[in-house]
Amino acid sequence: MTPNAASLSSGPSGPSRRSFLASTAVATAAVAGGMPLLAACGGTDSGSRDGTTSGKDANKLLPTYVASTVAQPDIPSKNGSAAGYTGKVELAALAASVPKKLGTGAAFKIMSPFWGSPPKAGCAYYTALDAAAGTKITWQNQDGNTYGQKLGAVLASSSIPDMVVVPSWELVGKISNAVTAKFMDLGPYLAGDKVKKYPNLAAIPTDSWRMGIFGGALRGIPMPTASATFNPAYYRKDIFDKKGYKVPTSPDEFMSWAKEATSAKAKVYACADMSWAAFNIFGVRPSGTLGWHIGADGKLTYRVEQPEYLEALEWVRKLFDAGVVHPDDKARSGDAGQRFTAGQVLTYNMDMSQWYGKTAEQAASNPDFEIEAMDYFGADGGDPQLWASQPANIWSLIRKGASKETVENALAAANFAAAPPNTKERMLVDYGVEGTHYTVKDGVPVKNDLGNSEVINAWVMLAAPAPYFAHPDYPDVARKQVEWEQRMGAFMKKTSTYGMNIVEPTRYANLSSQFEQLEIDYVRGNRKLSDVQAAISTWKSSGGEKLRDWYKQLLDKNGSGN
Repeated sequence: MTPNAASLSSGPSGPSRRSFLASTAVATAAVAGGMPLLAACGGTDSGSRDGTTSGKDANKLLPTYVASTVAQPDIPSKNGSAAGYTGKVELAALAASVPKKLGTGAAFKIMSPFWGSPPKAGCAYYTALDAAAGTKITWQNQDGNTYGQKLGAVLASSSIPDMVVVPSWELVGKISNAVTAKFMDLGPYLAGDKVKKYPNLAAIPTDSWRMGIFGGALRGIPMPTASATFNPAYYRKDIFDKKGYKVPTSPDEFMSWAKEATSAKAKVYACADMSWAAFNIFGVRPSGTLGWHIGADGKLTYRVEQPEYLEALEWVRKLFDAGVVHPDDKARSGDAGQRFTAGQVLTYNMDMSQWYGKTAEQAASNPDFEIEAMDYFGADGGDPQLWASQPANIWSLIRKGASKETVENALAAANFAAAPPNTKERMLVDYGVEGTHYTVKDGVPVKNDLGNSEVINAWVMLAAPAPYFAHPDYPDVARKQVEWEQRMGAFMKKTSTYGMNIVEPTRYANLSSQFEQLEIDYVRGNRKLSDVQAAISTWKSSGGEKLRDWYKQLLDKNGSGN
């Protein structure tokens, strides 16, 4: 989110997803997915917490899906993409997705990660949301960058807030076990047709709800994500057009272009670290539990065992060796995004939020600036092999022992937060109160200073509608984002662990954590290929083979996610 602009997108509108993706080292050992977490051989709240629940068992626990008819997207979801809202928003004619207050006004507390400076209790934004939803929330916002530490301490204590937001990358070690032990089964309130009391929650896709099953019970209210969510390779289209550059369509073309575009004397370099792009180009599976997959040969392997894993790293190493990567990226200093907007690097990797964020950021100071995302190509210049993301990665949960009134008020808040685009509730959640937090300019809501300081990071963390992009001030960006995801989604496959909310045994929690730093060092020329190969061998002998056996048993019992 940028000053005077709000991003209504398939994710929290407050923190950049960069904050989320920066946690890959943690996510390696975290819950990665969507079908539920249950004792591998059990099915109760007792005993081992590792494993997953089968799809068959999960279906009995899920809310009935009822698609929202309140506000239809201009571009429907396709190939796993988010939907797009690109039409002009008629603010005076917004629909109501919550026609009557579902909250009773009973007080309850919510702990949630927060990026930035939290607003004060009783601020105009919190007051307006409580009044509209019929709630009375005390927010216990915690620094998102150190949230895991606070979360672990709170869950180990005897004093847990009524509602707690838990991101997937924090589900490691004792925290993952605490989710089952400390949070309640919401099935009596949401399973089957019971969810129809909360229409916006009923409109959350079933795949996303599956990810909210922990310990054999529906405990988490999910924040849905599009399965065709990939980190784009962005490029400066304005500079490409000016220079007459052709967008590369193969690794070799990218290298040739990179050498042509780089001028160390002019302090212009072709790219930043393109490791994320390389993994997409070469078809390397994601890290974490999504990295496990049964191939056509029937063998179950982890991502680091793919031949493509080393091929991707070698290609990135060649970019560094050729001198086409900015020196600051090699040194891992500064911000690649700022170098991109300054024209010092012409391509870089980052999450989907950057498309809108950079466009809005540069609009006034650099009107010629234009950002686009390359269509991914395969290692041979043909079609790419892309891998689906999990359909949710953040949950809000309600503590065990909470009163019925507290549960119903928490669900009322989540239902309000999950309002679809182009509704009164979504506008209030994302922009606050007209005249107080934003004004309308040329039909577009524009936040003022108070809006930028208060309307961030809080209510959006409780739940979200089906994934979407909507930028009232830059609708063309939303269209481009959706169309890119749809094009890339056509080349997407699901790994065998897709849709499975898996918690690995704690003895394997840090088994793969070495690889992120090793990848960083190798592509920069600080480690040898033999070092990476040795790490893979060590991974196998120090637990990888046993973990493979564990996954085989889990998939044999529960079936493949694809």
